[in-house]
Amino acid sequence: MRYITLKNEEIEVLEYLHRNSPNATVRKRSQCLVLSHQKHKIKDLVSIFNVSRRTIERWYNSWDSIGVDSLAIAEGRGAKTRLKSYSKEVSEQLELHNRNLKNVLVYFEEQHNIIICKKTLQNFLKDTGL
Repeated sequence: MRYITLKNEEIEVLEYLHRNSPNATVRKRSQCLVLSHQKHKIKDLVSIFNVSRRTIERWYNSWDSIGVDSLAIAEGRGAKTRLKSYSKEVSEQLELHNRNLKNVLVYFEEQHNIIICKKTLQNFLKDTGL
């Protein structure tokens, strides 16, 4: 049996995060740690949070090594944009083609062999503020 032992301040912080955090992952992980401190078994937590035993153990290990910062999902997950290193060139092409996205897509396909859809380009422009 493995349980997390928490100090009173840590319990207060975790309960506050469970009640008030806008991030669902933070709420779930903080509740899991509090329940573990209350001597709930990993087997029970697996069924409550619908995750694997190994996931619960990783949450415990992260808590032991990092603390509160381990509750949020790490940055860098998800698909990376293909145009990140071409932002200057994208802005030049937008100026050149009067913001006609179709011409920009054709340019990147011909010059750099990068095939993206119009929506991906729009999201990139929105994220970078171009």
